[in-house]
Amino acid sequence: MDKIKLGKSDIEITSIGLGTWQFSEGRAGAVGQWAPLSEENTTEIIKQALNGGINWFDTAEIYGNGRSEKALSMGLCNQGIQDGEVVIATKWFPLFRMASSLKNSFKERQEVLSPFHIDLHQIHFPGSLSSIKKQANALADLLEEGLIKAVGVSNFNAAQMTRVHEQLARRGFYLASNQVSYSLLDRSIEENGILEKAKELGITIIAYSPLGMGLLSGKFHQNPSLLNDRPIARRERLKRKLNQSQSLIDALSEIAERHQATISQVSLNWIISYNQGKVVAIPGASKPKHIVESAGAMSFQLDEAEINVLDELSQEFI
Repeated sequence: MDKIKLGKSDIEITSIGLGTWQFSEGRAGAVGQWAPLSEENTTEIIKQALNGGINWFDTAEIYGNGRSEKALSMGLCNQGIQDGEVVIATKWFPLFRMASSLKNSFKERQEVLSPFHIDLHQIHFPGSLSSIKKQANALADLLEEGLIKAVGVSNFNAAQMTRVHEQLARRGFYLASNQVSYSLLDRSIEENGILEKAKELGITIIAYSPLGMGLLSGKFHQNPSLLNDRPIARRERLKRKLNQSQSLIDALSEIAERHQATISQVSLNWIISYNQGKVVAIPGASKPKHIVESAGAMSFQLDEAEINVLDELSQEFI
């Protein structure tokens, strides 16, 4: 499986990773978003991700207050994976906290993810009581001590991302990534300067919600009543974009048929093909078949005409 460099770091990752918010046991930040998953289901999802060639996993402190991290570690161990064989990314929860808390939080992240070390450590969003400079310095300290391999941010706008990059550069380091919402149904980073600045600075964009919370699977267009089974926090957001995206779904369906692929796979392939190695994606999976499908998005290549058609039909979502 071809891999790309994460920013300017030495970390090599597949263009599709696995997002693990759904491993939160329905607690903390997952309330109203994900129903609890069994250990058996979690382990099988991880197994199928590995079988599909995926080599990296993204989690976070707030995903169940460490439950997602622990479930990820357990699932990898159940598959006989050793430390260093996969790439682990997690995030510090900054809300109402000082940058000085990051190091203690990091020790907790190490404990729950044990025996796996953290490769990429990220600030989950710009909500700390400390300045961006202090937060960047706290992460630079972890780099200096050799505790992590790369630093990232999440949900940072272009100016905030640039300030982190500049502060890290003063310490001799680089900002590797910015994790943001990005899909055919949410292309706002192309308009607000995030994508342009990331490309300029050599920062990889990690796209979360790359399937538009499942809307880019096409199943809700075929059967809108399925929305009634979605968690309430997701349901209303999905309904708003359902009618707007019908023509896009029709085109995705036609392209998928040509490639003997699924609508979801074409949607993911567009993200990584359109941006030529500058953007990677982390779809979630609540069932093993979901990640089997997502990993399959790396097995074919859209041609230029197909990429352009999807670009045109999704312009309203920029």
